[in-house]
Amino acid sequence: MSYPWGTERRINTYSDYFRRRFGGRVQKITLDAGFTCPNRDGTCGYGGCTFCDNRAFNPSYNDPEKPIRQQLGEGMAFHRKRYRKADRYIAYFQAYSNTYADLETLKGIYEQAIGFPGIVGIVVGTRPDCVDPEKLDYFGELSRRIYVMLEYGIESLLDQTLVRVNRGHGVEKTRWAVDETARRGIRTGGHMIIGLPGETREDFLDGARKLSEWPLNNIKYHQLQLIKGTPMAQEYLREPDAFFNFTMDSYLELMVEIVELLNPALVIERIAGETAPGMAVGKSWGVRYDMVLKNFEKLLEERDTWQGRKYQPSK
Repeated sequence: MSYPWGTERRINTYSDYFRRRFGGRVQKITLDAGFTCPNRDGTCGYGGCTFCDNRAFNPSYNDPEKPIRQQLGEGMAFHRKRYRKADRYIAYFQAYSNTYADLETLKGIYEQAIGFPGIVGIVVGTRPDCVDPEKLDYFGELSRRIYVMLEYGIESLLDQTLVRVNRGHGVEKTRWAVDETARRGIRTGGHMIIGLPGETREDFLDGARKLSEWPLNNIKYHQLQLIKGTPMAQEYLREPDAFFNFTMDSYLELMVEIVELLNPALVIERIAGETAPGMAVGKSWGVRYDMVLKNFEKLLEERDTWQGRKYQPSK
């Protein structure tokens, strides 16, 4: 059976999207350009989001002291050992908020990556409150000559949750950023966290229904990962009953329900996250993401279900 996205896989995967667009494998190289966030430097708060510690997912070659081109070169060398067929790359500006600077500074950073041999596009991770019309106009122009995606940390669609995690903006700002980005023809992605304290199973499902009607191209889901030393880890140690304690099986069961509700046009980048060894609080699942994804797709097959099976577009 071929699904609406043109493959026999039961979800519309990022890797398949890249094969359709570029004709082969494309590998992301994560970069740390030394940015911070407005809820760290006092612009809208201090301390950052209570769940955040970028060290938990940055690869070893990421170091903001290294020039962008050096990080790209080391990243390519790393991935060539792991994926021998990789010869085209996306520069992924991941750490913190990668539009949190004036436009001329941003141009100088991005252009280093765009001109690097083997780079076919950029993905810029940022916050909805760190873009403005001038920056979005620039990304719109850039997207007409190279692959560009802005990836927004949405995290939750509940304002009370965003307050609780010290996010520094509300859902209305997120929707504005997504709408304005998409309106300029820029590929638009969103990142969601499953398991933030105070939220319920129905909140997660309702979020999938709502996001399916937003002008998003890509979606990325992570389970809440409690990182040692973060305020949220301390909150968990004080009040563990306020948190979901997902096993891999219980999480994948929930993700089946979420994926069934998602718009089939959405490209799913990830359905779970990974943390650097030794940084997580509590027991880890003990497997790499590729095995988590394999187990998830096996579960979809066992249930004879797929992305969008229960999707109901708004009238």
